[in-house]
Amino acid sequence: MRLRLPARLNPGHLAPAHQTRRRDSLLTAAAGLGVAGLLWLAQEFAGGYVVHMLCVAAIYATLAASYNLINGVTGQFSLEPNAFVACGAYVTALLTLSPLEKEASFILEPLIWPLSVISIPLLPALVIAGLVTAFMAFLMGFPVFRVRGDYLAIVTLGFGEVIRVVANNAQSITNGPLGLKGITQLTNLWWAWGLLAVTLFVLVRLVHSSYGLAMMAIREDETAAEAMGINAFWHKMLAFTLSAFFEGVAGGLLAHLITTISPTLFTFFLTFNLLIMIVVGGLGSTTGAVLGAMLFTFGGEWLRVVEEPMTILGLHIPGIPGMRMVIFSLILVTFMIFARQGLLGRNEFSWRWLAAVFKPRRRP
Repeated sequence: MRLRLPARLNPGHLAPAHQTRRRDSLLTAAAGLGVAGLLWLAQEFAGGYVVHMLCVAAIYATLAASYNLINGVTGQFSLEPNAFVACGAYVTALLTLSPLEKEASFILEPLIWPLSVISIPLLPALVIAGLVTAFMAFLMGFPVFRVRGDYLAIVTLGFGEVIRVVANNAQSITNGPLGLKGITQLTNLWWAWGLLAVTLFVLVRLVHSSYGLAMMAIREDETAAEAMGINAFWHKMLAFTLSAFFEGVAGGLLAHLITTISPTLFTFFLTFNLLIMIVVGGLGSTTGAVLGAMLFTFGGEWLRVVEEPMTILGLHIPGIPGMRMVIFSLILVTFMIFARQGLLGRNEFSWRWLAAVFKPRRRP
């Protein structure tokens, strides 16, 4: 009598899975090289405007994917990203500016010591900014996660406003309403898209681990997750802190892209834009968050044409200021009515899905 192993224990059934993982790894590496090649072409041959928009899109995609970890994957409705982006931007700028540049910016009150004499390269400044932001999120998480739902949104919104008000009044640290000017433009395509690649790698690995499964269980039913032995508080703290780290680093790159920062840049409007990105892409989908950020960035620029004078069928139509936002709002309202789950819902991109799309269907 021949012993027949079950399918899940039969070694012969392990080969296809191993080959699939190897195929996915090769395709991912090839896609990464392809994106790097396109970025090189853009860097060499595209204009400065195109390069700037590609950098903005990558930074927004990093912020959206990080924000989606706490809002979409863990299901905690928080409204604090503007505070973390502001923290990362100010810390990075203060660490990279030279003492002479700081002395020229801080006119009303001098910058406090030792920030007035520190000047380090961009990479360690970004790491320090991310760690400082993550530590701030860790301290913030203790009072924040004592509440849930709408109360959590109100508390985090309050913390975001506190950070903005502090930045507006801490004259000897942030230069108050004057902000920081003369920041060297160090952010390029490789910095912006390299950060996006690292962020996606870490987030995807986390979401597909046991920690990610626990976060999704908390999103579905926190009480049931705790009954199954999941420590909901520390899993939420992990998502909150990691999200803050990448938001702080992205804020640092944003500061070195636009070269000027002030408290008016980090209002709730920034958080609202990120919320639009992750909802349009699909709340809970990392791929959807990146797709939503790309559509938001480039779609807003493409709609600028409606504000310019144009001639249609011999009829001259003058440009209407603000029409871009009107059309954008109408598109957003229509999208939310007919596609409430977003573009991808909670689904993620995979090579298997792409192969199934292009696979020829057999006739019955």
